[in-house]
Formats: sequence, C-alpha cells, structure tokens
Amino acid sequence: MTSQRPSLAAQEAALSGELTEFGHRLLARVYYADTDFSGVVYHARYLEFFERGRSDFLRLVGVHHTALAAGLAAGESGEKIVWIVRRMEIDFRAPARIDDMLTVETRTVDVSGARITMAQQLRRGEELLVEARVEAAIIGENGRPRRFPKDWIAAFMPKS
Repeated sequence: MTSQRPSLAAQEAALSGELTEFGHRLLARVYYADTDFSGVVYHARYLEFFERGRSDFLRLVGVHHTALAAGLAAGESGEKIVWIVRRMEIDFRAPARIDDMLTVETRTVDVSGARITMAQQLRRGEELLVEARVEAAIIGENGRPRRFPKDWIAAFMPKS
C-alpha cells in the first residue's frame, strides 16, 4: 500500500491556518511544555500562541518576516524593516490545559501611520479563554517608525 504525502506547500498551508472574513484563524494544541506545575498553560505562553496567530496572518497575506528583514518587502526603499509590539492588553478569563485544542483568532481593528491594532482571541471550542489587544508598528534599520505600506492596508483589514 502506498500513501501519497501532501506536498510541502500543502503542509505549510495547513500549518499557517486560514484567512477568514474577519481576519485569520489558527489551530494550536497545548503541549506539556506550555504548562506550569499545576497543569494549566503558563501565562506567558499565551503570548506565544498570539504571536503565532499574528505571524501566520502576516504570512498568508503575503508579508514574510524573512523578506522584510532582507529588505525585499515594503516596496519603495528596499530598507530592512521589522515589526515591534508597542502595546498589549490581555484579559485572562479561563485556563487552557494540556492536550486542549485551541483556536487563535486574529483580526485587524485599525491601521494608521506606522501602527496596526489587532484584536485576538484564544478559544477552546466556543469558550473564550483569553483576549488580547495588540498595537504593533514597523520600524526601519535605524529604529525609527516607517509608514505602513498602502498595499498592506487592504490585505489586513476585514473583508466584511
């Protein structure tokens, strides 16, 4: 019996979640390494789940961290740019536990100047566990803010 493996592109697409009418959705499992001594997800790990959601959202709309760092994106100047988190607010409502299947939902709230504000939710099924509001910015090699490229705005804003 021979089995056909999915292509590398199909595997990568499956790992990156999916774009939705509101933004992006990513599935994640809680592993032992994500938990603390009590068996629930350690509070700082939620930041990692949210970071994965934002990173894969970027990837699926065509903004790749490696291309930005190499100066191959953001169009006009060819300058290397990076994302920074400027501010984050988090509300912890209920704990996630080992082996839980989680959904990370990410949507863009606003884009202005060099900043983007995103709302994120972490759910177990329909149960809301953690909510975050993240303000990120892009900066150049010199550490100064860079305007958000106009062609990115349509890619990041909700489709509805």
